Amino acid sequence: MAITRAIKGLTRQPKIPRGICFKVTAVTFLGLCFIVFWSMYSSPASSLTTQRQSFDDITEPVAAAAANHRPATSHSQPKHNEYKKHESHNKPGIVQPTTDFGGGKKVKEATRKKQNKDILVKQEDDQPDESENDIQDSQNENENDEDQLNVADGKEELQNGGEEMVDAEGNSIENVDEDKDDDDEIIEEEVIRSKRKYKGPVFDTKANYTWKLCSTKSKHNYIPCIDVENGEKLQTYRHRERSCPKTPPMCLVPLPHDGYGTVVPWPDSKFKILYKNVAHPKLAAYIKKHSWIVESGEYLTFPQNQSEFKGGVPHYLEFIEDMVPDIEWGKNIRVVLDIGCTDSSFVAALLEKGVLTLTLGLKDDLVDLAQVSLERGFPTVVSSFGNRRLPFPSGVIDAIHCGGCTIPWHSNGGKLLLEMNRILRPSGYFILSTVRDSIEEEEAMTKITTSICWNILAHKNDEDSEVGLKIYQKPEANTIYALRRKKFPPLCHENENPDAAWYFPMTTCLHRIPSSIEQHGSEWPEEWPKRLETYPDWLGDKQKLVSDTNHWKAIVDNSYFPGMGIDWSTIRNVMDMKAIYGGFAAALSQEKIWVMNVIPVHAPDTLAGIYERGLIGVYHDWCESFGTYPRSYDLLHADHLFSRLKNRLFFVFEDLPGYCLRIPDPHRHPQNYNDTVRADKCKQPISIVVEMDRILRPGGWVIVRDKIEILDPLEAILRSMHWDIRMTYAQEKEGILCAQKTLWRP
Repeated sequence: MAITRAIKGLTRQPKIPRGICFKVTAVTFLGLCFIVFWSMYSSPASSLTTQRQSFDDITEPVAAAAANHRPATSHSQPKHNEYKKHESHNKPGIVQPTTDFGGGKKVKEATRKKQNKDILVKQEDDQPDESENDIQDSQNENENDEDQLNVADGKEELQNGGEEMVDAEGNSIENVDEDKDDDDEIIEEEVIRSKRKYKGPVFDTKANYTWKLCSTKSKHNYIPCIDVENGEKLQTYRHRERSCPKTPPMCLVPLPHDGYGTVVPWPDSKFKILYKNVAHPKLAAYIKKHSWIVESGEYLTFPQNQSEFKGGVPHYLEFIEDMVPDIEWGKNIRVVLDIGCTDSSFVAALLEKGVLTLTLGLKDDLVDLAQVSLERGFPTVVSSFGNRRLPFPSGVIDAIHCGGCTIPWHSNGGKLLLEMNRILRPSGYFILSTVRDSIEEEEAMTKITTSICWNILAHKNDEDSEVGLKIYQKPEANTIYALRRKKFPPLCHENENPDAAWYFPMTTCLHRIPSSIEQHGSEWPEEWPKRLETYPDWLGDKQKLVSDTNHWKAIVDNSYFPGMGIDWSTIRNVMDMKAIYGGFAAALSQEKIWVMNVIPVHAPDTLAGIYERGLIGVYHDWCESFGTYPRSYDLLHADHLFSRLKNRLFFVFEDLPGYCLRIPDPHRHPQNYNDTVRADKCKQPISIVVEMDRILRPGGWVIVRDKIEILDPLEAILRSMHWDIRMTYAQEKEGILCAQKTLWRP
């Protein structure tokens, strides 16, 4: 019995409480539920990448079904260089647009800094592979070139290197940056606190437009960034410095009171122009006091035997050559800057010798002689000359001339003369002629030129011309600066960029002369015309420059000359609104045409290379009006100008409404530049089209090469202005539009 009980005790199973089983089952069930819910609602590993890709899509929008609005001729795929032409039919029933050009999506404030940086440096979408079509070639070359080069220098900068916020009048608002080392951190913090606006397509495809005439005091001679419209007296209707309206003008400049006649073609325009095209009350008074300009019926004539230089300009030029034999006009001296507009006979005489002279028309010239110069077909730009740098790079002008000069070069620490020193090429010449100088002015000029180590090559009074002529030469090396007993003016800081010119204040310091072959200005260019196709080492990839030159020569010879329907014998004043290497201007160099090469300030800085080739140009921001009179140009050329506007990202500060900061380009160092601009300057890109209408002459031409999504609404805008659309051509996503401005005014 005892043994049997022991065996039963060993084989009996213990009883497990039911509560424990329930708890184990519940835990297991909850664990499984947790796993299921986690797998359903947790973000996968690639979610961050997907989110950033979506931000990239916001950065580079593409107009939906843009090609569907294109005329039938634009959808076809004709052979290379085969163009479709059609007549102009202006659309009736134009109404006022109500579209907001600046609206769009926003980026959440919680976005990480790294994601913001990725968005900021995002460039345009990759273009299609290179093909035989010149439209695609142009687009690819432009984008590749612009991504690899340094950016043109931008906004006004404090002398200590800090950034300064300026309003539309150029007045200082607030010092944004006190410590240069904290620039990157400050920018990141402001980006996080800001909200990004998605700009969308450049032009609104659904908008219609109505136009009105500008009702300004300067009337048909309105220059928006120079003329003042709130002054009470006529003498104060021009700003002391460039100052643009807070909102770009959206009106059309009227024609002259007596109408506008067909421009006298070149070269006859050297000797006569239509008076009514440039009529001005102060010009009429000026004509009565000067013999070099004569009213003859409906024309203004310019007698060859009359000049502001007594004895004639040919004698004046020979006198200069005799004094300095190293000056060989049209050979080693190709690019000349003439300060102030007089009779332009100096410019005309140099042109006969193969010298390209750019005249600087000062903004305080109420007689509007710069407009007379442009009407005659001479290269001219209007600018202030007081506190800000001129819109040229450093060390690019072969010679500077100031005839009958009354500019106080020695005043304010000699900053005006130091600006001439900045843009003058090393070993370049400064030619100064004056009717009479006081002893005090003579001594002051001698003191300032000695302090900057200019060598006076000649000083002589010409009995025939009755002028005192001085010819100075800038030093060619920095060693001479160390020999100065007084170190005033001092040398500029090494980190100060001498090429910074747009809204940049003049400084009273000497920039160091380039000494390395990698720097522009270190060597004198080849003689003209060899320098047009000679590429020094500092220009970088020479093959790219050769390809650009050949590319534009082929387009001009095979497309523009035979295929646009333009009478090129009537074309004299031409502007390339977004030049890169000057290839378009080089292709026209053998014609009786001069080209103003414009380098947008937010594009790669290639302007020094253009001057190196013996061509001319300026920096400019196309969100503002250009420094010239209305009706100045015969042809405007815009190669992918509008599509590049998409790369200009703006961030509106919550604590500074109405202002924005353009995040610097990857090639631009943020502590060296002030990129603070008015937020509303580029809010309406249509203002660029309005500016094109202002500076183009009636009967003038526009050639635009861009994306179809831009050309479609642009064509509608030009039709609303009653322009004649002479030709449209498209292949895939790229196209060309050629239009001609008419005499129509609202």
